[in-house]
Amino acid sequence: MSDTDMTRYVPNSKTNWKYFTLFVTLLCLVSSFKHKELSWVAIGDSITYLNEHPEETGHRITKGYMSRVVERLPFIHYTNQGHNGWTSGGIASAIETLGLAKADLYSIFLGTNDWWAGRPLGRLADYQRNTGNGTVYGSFRIIIDKLRSLNPQATIVLITPMQRVDFVYIANPKNNAYGSYKPKNGQTLESFANAIDSIGRYEHMAVVDLYHTNKLRHKKLVKFKRLKNPKSGAYTDYPYPKFIDVPFNPDTDAYPYPVESIDRTYDGLHPSDKGYAIISRKLVKLFKQY
Repeated sequence: MSDTDMTRYVPNSKTNWKYFTLFVTLLCLVSSFKHKELSWVAIGDSITYLNEHPEETGHRITKGYMSRVVERLPFIHYTNQGHNGWTSGGIASAIETLGLAKADLYSIFLGTNDWWAGRPLGRLADYQRNTGNGTVYGSFRIIIDKLRSLNPQATIVLITPMQRVDFVYIANPKNNAYGSYKPKNGQTLESFANAIDSIGRYEHMAVVDLYHTNKLRHKKLVKFKRLKNPKSGAYTDYPYPKFIDVPFNPDTDAYPYPVESIDRTYDGLHPSDKGYAIISRKLVKLFKQY
């Protein structure tokens, strides 16, 4: 635009001053607009719990997904209802004693511990008929019914479990588990993610599908797993899937996930800062609608 063209926008007449004044007024109104304050209760397992406990990760994370969400959306105020190691069945059985509060927004991020514990998934009919806490479907019905009793108008968001590779607990390597690349108790972790999605479809609830998120696939969770070569005995950095079935002895072997192995998780299961950032971006995009 030339200097001559630009002078057309200078308020040098009564008409231009009128429009200029209107523009400034509208700008002030927009600038002073405040979002309605929203309360959020995040229900989950250790992936949620660790938001307030980075020291339990060996400080391999700085903050979890909830802190990252409210940094971007400061009108949301969260309560952490993450319970370390719990299944949806554990949450459902303790639902009346957890101290859940009325909120505008609830999220439910469960399923990975149910899969590893070998809990029966059940069928959507178990959810529909409210058959009880014997299946994962039934557990979700108990949880969702409780949230609706607290606030029938609340928004409920379901979050599927993410994929996992071989988990080794940083504080106790004897606590370890293979990844979701093979079934446990005849059930795949993907079937649990699909079940949560089916509940969301049935109830017309938003579902954040982490299991099928490309950036959280098995091969992107850790850069490698450091294990002893079975033939030479020398420590070797095995990327996924080459470390599958390479033995690990927690009594004699070094911790297999040194800092330099961290990618989207820091231990094969729990998100790193990079992993939490991926999760929080999905939630921010969704929560902006509310």
